[in-house]
Amino acid sequence: MTKICIAGSFIGEGEKPYIVAELSANHNGSLDTALKTVEMAKNAGADAIKLQTYTADTMTIDCDNDDFQINGGLWDGYNLYQLYRWAQTPFDWHQALFEHAKEVGITCFSTPFDESAIELLESLESPAYKIASFELTDLPLIARASKTRKPIIMSTGMANLSEITDAVECARDNECNELILLHCISAYPAPVDQANLATIRDLQQKFNCVVGLSDHTLGTAVAVSSVALGAAFIEKHVTLSRDEKGPDSEFSIEPDELARLCTETSDAWRAIGTASYELKKDEQANIKFRRSLYFVQDIKAGEIITRDHVRRIRPGFGLPPKEWCNVIGRRVKQSVLRGTPVSWEVLDG
Repeated sequence: MTKICIAGSFIGEGEKPYIVAELSANHNGSLDTALKTVEMAKNAGADAIKLQTYTADTMTIDCDNDDFQINGGLWDGYNLYQLYRWAQTPFDWHQALFEHAKEVGITCFSTPFDESAIELLESLESPAYKIASFELTDLPLIARASKTRKPIIMSTGMANLSEITDAVECARDNECNELILLHCISAYPAPVDQANLATIRDLQQKFNCVVGLSDHTLGTAVAVSSVALGAAFIEKHVTLSRDEKGPDSEFSIEPDELARLCTETSDAWRAIGTASYELKKDEQANIKFRRSLYFVQDIKAGEIITRDHVRRIRPGFGLPPKEWCNVIGRRVKQSVLRGTPVSWEVLDG
């Protein structure tokens, strides 16, 4: 499987990278901010805006036991319920967000975290479903999403090869015919030296599907680099401003960075092209400036050409430099002036 289609856009072999702006929790509890982020993603050139569909109650339980506490990292001091209550995109915002995306002309889909989220998203005709890294081992969720027969995108952060294999087999066994696997490092932010982008190509070879990157590193360099390794789908968290502190703001990119990501990934894809050793169109005007053989002294008819008479210089209208040894020691048929290109026609024998 080398190409799939989401909402009329083809993704995969022969197509420029598909860029997804991940809203996540960067609305900071404001529907207006969420709607503006949809517009920003469109204006920056992203192909899609992605939501996360859950409530604190569908993610976990309100419990202060040690198991539910977050120690260290961006969310230190919260318990899981508190974090998800802060970060959730309310179910009753979803219709407004999907409708606004349609109005501005950008595809909208989401990551469901349980079956109730899939039911909501089906009612809104979500064109695809994303399975988050943390849910990759939730095979019942993958099975339910796959039965919609919509394209499924799965992040592979934290998963070993056996877990990825189980998830892929579950999706395909439950009628998923269009699958994208995203290489992912589930650290926030993810260190560049742990990005291991070579995994992208390996995923494609092992699972014969469209591959991409869910990128949590800072900046855009890693995402742009991934294109050279075959990433056809790139997901990046976005925010209107990192100054508006929220659950995910620290590892999200701002509007100008998203615009740069869209431009640079497209440029990287176009630059890859195909293996070719033919003269390129825009090289043709410069071929005349290669080196060639020129007479650099006046020489009379019948004289023997010496090393002082001929040099390998620019421009390229004379014989190629490789003929230099075949020219030295030959006689000229006619007198030639300094600055004349060497050609077989003026040589004797």
